[in-house]
Amino acid sequence: MIRSVLRTLALPSLAAMLLTSSTPSPAQAQAQAQAQAADSTALLLAQLIRANSSNPPGHTQQIADILGPLFRARGFQVDIIPTPDSAKVHFFARLKGNGSKKPLLLAAHADVVGVEREKWSVDPFAGVIKDGAVYGRGAIDFKGGIAVFARAAMLLADRKVPLDRDIIFLAEADEEGAPMNTTWLSRQHWDKMDAEFALNEGGWIIKRDDGRVQYVSISTSDKRVMGVTLSAKGTSTHASMPLPDNALVTVGRALAKLGSYETPLEFTPDSRKYFATLAKTSTGELARLYTQLLNGTPPQVNAADRMLSRDPLIHSLMRNTIAPVIVAGGFRSNVIPGSADVTLNVRLIPGSDPAVLISTLEKLFNDPLLTVKMTTALAPASPASPDTSLLYRALAAEAKAEWPEAEVTPYLFQAGTDAAAWRNRGIPVFGIYPYPISTDELRRMHGNDERVSVESLRQGTEMLFRTLKRVAGSGTAR
Repeated sequence: MIRSVLRTLALPSLAAMLLTSSTPSPAQAQAQAQAQAADSTALLLAQLIRANSSNPPGHTQQIADILGPLFRARGFQVDIIPTPDSAKVHFFARLKGNGSKKPLLLAAHADVVGVEREKWSVDPFAGVIKDGAVYGRGAIDFKGGIAVFARAAMLLADRKVPLDRDIIFLAEADEEGAPMNTTWLSRQHWDKMDAEFALNEGGWIIKRDDGRVQYVSISTSDKRVMGVTLSAKGTSTHASMPLPDNALVTVGRALAKLGSYETPLEFTPDSRKYFATLAKTSTGELARLYTQLLNGTPPQVNAADRMLSRDPLIHSLMRNTIAPVIVAGGFRSNVIPGSADVTLNVRLIPGSDPAVLISTLEKLFNDPLLTVKMTTALAPASPASPDTSLLYRALAAEAKAEWPEAEVTPYLFQAGTDAAAWRNRGIPVFGIYPYPISTDELRRMHGNDERVSVESLRQGTEMLFRTLKRVAGSGTAR
């Protein structure tokens, strides 16, 4: 059975040979343990993907049902916290240490975004493992993280590592949707999630085209998410008699202006470190452009911005972004609607003033038929987590040990996470997608044929296990 699984996962042939050895050498035993860790992480991820937790409705009870027996069998204390929506639950597993230090928390959200099934080459909820990769919704964001975080924590118990601090694993509900996310959880059950520091989703481990890791970014802060609505009013009348105040035309004019508008550059201290790392690890023209972006004259900076912004990730890290996501208006083909709305998804650089952005949009549109207003509550600004923290330094050291050719850098996460529940209480949170991925795989996140390689899962599990051992193991933290 194990041999067939290993063949299916395309694991190293050495692992299969080790299974026939009755008295493996220490080196063989270590290789066998690593192969089994890869096996377990990939198979756990496939199982998690099969539990469809798309949000909406974002039901996570099935995830708790999968994880509970695995953690209980290893001596973890398991708690399942219900929410007002009984199928949305938060899952806790705590491995007790001697209590001499505060806990370390691993947070991973169990809900995922929905899919366009017809655009996938495989069933997005079948947990398909093929060509050395696990396919499915959440493979990267963030059921892959659940699998790696969970397996790394389980390895502490499996390998009987003595601990100075508790390890808390949390699989959260409603990260992709709210309102019953970690902010809700922190108001109801803070005692279960209090820790010295936490690890969450965030930064990237990016592979070059040749498969080598270029850099490891560990996020220390997130952009804030703000919802903005553009609303137009007009005269509702018969479609055969169009009028100048057509609400759809009004929002169309606004979208045309927005399409040619660019927000100004803004850099945080950590994003400057990130771009300096890209300048160091890139070659040729790219290296020159990153250097020019940070140190050039205003015309040189603008020129570098235009070229580098062709990469949507890089573009998003340098400025506030504004994305139209929903257009609503009209109800019959022969009626001009009396109103139309456009929903904008705005991602704010830390330190940006939302009121200034709203005012800027009003001036840009300059249309008396259009109103611009913030329509979702903006989370309080959170302080950046310091890269001098023990957890950051341990994660950076073990990432460097796993991928010696890579540079490690702090990072401003271009999206939002639920880390504010801890950061707003002064608890550092560091983010990482704990598996090397290519830029193509990154673009598949929230897209089609999302996947992560079995080998990346293996590397991430071992790297994170060593990080936990370094930070929580008795006599090992430094």
